[in-house]
Amino acid sequence: MTTIAVLGKGRVGGNLARALTRAGHEVTVADRTPGAAADAARTAPVVINATPGAGSIERLSALRAELRGKILVDVSNATVDGPDGLPARLIHPGSSLAEQLQEALPETRVVKTLNTMLFPVMTAPASLTQSPTAFLSGQDPEAKQTVRELLADLGWRQEWVTDLGGIETARATEAAVLFVPHVMRSSGFAPFAVSINR
Repeated sequence: MTTIAVLGKGRVGGNLARALTRAGHEVTVADRTPGAAADAARTAPVVINATPGAGSIERLSALRAELRGKILVDVSNATVDGPDGLPARLIHPGSSLAEQLQEALPETRVVKTLNTMLFPVMTAPASLTQSPTAFLSGQDPEAKQTVRELLADLGWRQEWVTDLGGIETARATEAAVLFVPHVMRSSGFAPFAVSINR
């Protein structure tokens, strides 16, 4: 059992919090207000960033002391939305939200994952007709192993998890969000994920 703080009470944060609680973890969910987020992060060794990516750097930089030494699991994408509310372009082209968070929080171990799928797949990967892939990006092997174990608790089989390497590899997975509007316009709001099939 791990104590986990989920920052963000939206669909992504709520979905992850419910699933991790069912798996036996002690989960605290905080909204975006600084006081609630600080209180939640202070006591949890693992913190999940499920806040809107456009404001994540400013929001989490304010928690630098609370996040020192913690594992920050970043599941967000930083995009500018188009008129239909779907992602239109990346806020950090040539970089990534995960890299920017790691730079802003050098004493925090940032791991990027679960950002290449619609949110229902994060906690129900076996619901798809083909095996999805969850990618890991981060500098710290121990932190990535902890995240692997949390993914297993969410139903991710180990062969469905691919470690891409350092935090800079999050550039590739974050760019995958640009698939989302085109797939949704083509197929509707049906759960899907980026998958590497061999």
